[in-house]
Amino acid sequence: MTALAIGAKLPHTGTVTGAVTAAATALERAGFDSLWVSDHVVLPERVASAYPFAADGVARWPTDIAYLEALITLTAAAAVTERVRLGTAVLVLPQRNPVLVAKQAASLDALSGGRLELGIGAGWLREEFAALGEPFERRGRRMDSAMVLLRDCWTGRPAGRDGEHPLPDGLLVLPAPVRPIPLLVGGHSPAALRRAGRLGDGWLAQQSADDLDPGALARDVARVRREAEEAGRLPDGPRIVLRVAESGGRAAEIAARLPELVAAGVNEVIVDSDPFGDPAADHRLLRAGWPGGR
Repeated sequence: MTALAIGAKLPHTGTVTGAVTAAATALERAGFDSLWVSDHVVLPERVASAYPFAADGVARWPTDIAYLEALITLTAAAAVTERVRLGTAVLVLPQRNPVLVAKQAASLDALSGGRLELGIGAGWLREEFAALGEPFERRGRRMDSAMVLLRDCWTGRPAGRDGEHPLPDGLLVLPAPVRPIPLLVGGHSPAALRRAGRLGDGWLAQQSADDLDPGALARDVARVRREAEEAGRLPDGPRIVLRVAESGGRAAEIAARLPELVAAGVNEVIVDSDPFGDPAADHRLLRAGWPGGR
């Protein structure tokens, strides 16, 4: 059986922002395969946008919290770890300059010894796009364009282009990564699933621990795989990663559901584990829940 990878959310918001490096060290020592961060540049005091991960579209989490920037946080984690993969779950790509993201990602990948993966999403928070001066209505087109441009920049010599992200000829973007940095597309909309299969290296899903639905996950995985097959790409199939939100202190419960998630097509789960509690115990429980695990 193929081993299921088990990642952990690296705490980088609220009161723990000063302990990122200690948390990264503790989670790597506990045995987790990967560390992941989420992304917001700014948050409004009151969220008017529809929140896609709640059935009623209402974001009920507090917005007045410190929120360390995603790529800077991963750079700090890279400096104190040796083995774990480092990822974003997810970076809101259309609200950023993709050439700058390509440079930042390639630099972080070089500093970490090739351990970076980018989970990327089109975004949902209109207020954040407005604050950054980016068009919310064109985020889908800009996402597609940015994905192509990232990979072109990672060759070191991107071609000039017109369109959504114009670029002059004759530019060098160095260093180039040793290999293209994996792009895992987040989101559950039809457009996101299509993009994951046709443009991404995989799909990064999210479900709450309270509402795990392997059946719905399996249907979306099938859609992503079908899109990849129809596009004639990813002969080994897209990689499927599931972020299990609100999973802190629930390792045994999540472990009991791992066979269902693997049957649905999941290759990796990302859980919450308190790095200053007993993360090794969480890791042991999760490994025991999947007989094919290492």
